[in-house]
Amino acid sequence: MNDDNSDANIPIPLGLTGESLRVALAAIASAIGPEKLDTDDLADVQDPFQFSGAAVNVPCGVVSPTSVEDVQAIMRIANEHRVPLWPLGRGKNNGYGGAAPRVRGALMLSFRSMNKVLEINEKLGYAIVEPGVSWFDLYEAIEAGGHNLAASIVEIGWGGVVSNTLEHGQTYMPYSIDQASHCGFEVVLPNGDLLRTGSGAMENNPTWPLYKRGFGPTSTELFMQSNFGVVTKMGYWLMPKPEVYMPLWLQVWDDAQMPAVVDALRELMLAGTINMRPSMNNTLCIASKNSARTDWYDGAGPVPEEIIDKIAKALDVGRWMMRFALYGDEPIVDYNFAKLKKRFESIPSVRVTGQKHGADEFESLPSAVERVMIGVPSTDLNKMSGWSGGDTGGHVDFSPVIPLTGEHARAAQDLFTKMSAEAGFDYLVGIVPINARSAASVNIIPFDTTDEGQVQRAYAHAKRMVVVAGKRGYGAYRAHLSFMDPAADQFGFNDHAQRRFNEAIKNALDPKGIIAPGKSGIWGARFREAGFPQPE
Repeated sequence: MNDDNSDANIPIPLGLTGESLRVALAAIASAIGPEKLDTDDLADVQDPFQFSGAAVNVPCGVVSPTSVEDVQAIMRIANEHRVPLWPLGRGKNNGYGGAAPRVRGALMLSFRSMNKVLEINEKLGYAIVEPGVSWFDLYEAIEAGGHNLAASIVEIGWGGVVSNTLEHGQTYMPYSIDQASHCGFEVVLPNGDLLRTGSGAMENNPTWPLYKRGFGPTSTELFMQSNFGVVTKMGYWLMPKPEVYMPLWLQVWDDAQMPAVVDALRELMLAGTINMRPSMNNTLCIASKNSARTDWYDGAGPVPEEIIDKIAKALDVGRWMMRFALYGDEPIVDYNFAKLKKRFESIPSVRVTGQKHGADEFESLPSAVERVMIGVPSTDLNKMSGWSGGDTGGHVDFSPVIPLTGEHARAAQDLFTKMSAEAGFDYLVGIVPINARSAASVNIIPFDTTDEGQVQRAYAHAKRMVVVAGKRGYGAYRAHLSFMDPAADQFGFNDHAQRRFNEAIKNALDPKGIIAPGKSGIWGARFREAGFPQPE
């Protein structure tokens, strides 16, 4: 902890003085140990893609509890002294703002030291994890225990199991449909009280990580994308390793056929032939994962169509490529493959390929994407950040939800392609089903973080996309720190009844507004009375 008493050293949260903040931090250090509090090394708790020196979302420090009791003590002291806290799992979702807080001067509540896999039950197929557990941690615990299980994971394994789940993040195996893997939260409330959701509300109830509900209203979802409490334990369902795993690749060589592929995908998912989360990416999105923009084009404005065609042929990926998979007993996998191949390849310019693998091959598959879809984590897919700018590249993401129809997929593509061209950015997109009826249109806006003007244009472009898409009825399924208020504004039914409902819960549970002020556009009375959200 920094012992310098100068108020200029660290940002001061709303309503506090330098002295009152020092008293609060000293009380926290005394309660849980001074080694768990840091006000000096804050470089990795900012938006990593903001222009250097321009970051405004700067915390006053980082506190790293090692137990639930630590978290309760921190919460009680923060509540007493009105210090805003910003919970941090792993802080690695850089396209949505990374580890930065929304409010300048908040104290980061980092869970990187609470990273234990507390239980793995092979018979019932679940794990219980702390909020600092990464996908690598979970995978290694499964393998170390010799469990015949696999976890549905994200593309880049350095992220957090709990934090990704709380943000409705995308994973790829069968339990990823509708983010179905989580079951049972332990939550510290703003006053330091401890709550368990669902069946965990009953002492010694063995179905806490097995049955998502309990008796009465189900509270679990209230703690997802919210600032009503801090999750300190979570149940996560695991899938038995299948007899056969068949990663599949679909290429669309004619962009005009993309809507037909989306319609076929919906049919096959509704029928249960495809029972996982595919990811369908356009040429530039695929190219960004294994090459740089300057490998193909170094001109101003978006990459021209003829260059995109050249990339599609050179990488043999097509104008769209979808990665997906089949899991199960070999006869069932064979049947479903024949069925989906026939349906997709009835569409002109479409080709489907794949190869079956047994459990002894999962970890050694040469493709990182194919390993991820069977639960083997990787950092190989992080290269996308360097599409524009190389080692100093960054991106900001906007991901609205659309109906899983060819009509809406085309309408979204036309809208966002046009907007990207007007803003001077390449159009990188993935269509990722949430379930058999809806999908996230994941728009990735790449830029060079050393080019201040380009960074500002990228953030402005993303914010405009939020508003324009909202007017078309396409709302974000999650939002970057800088766009949470505009994203929430789009959900305006009945004079923003949902926002008023959220604020009522916030004010009841957290009257001093200490947990993650501004998260998902939920501010609470204290900050709204002080003028938040602040005018653009």
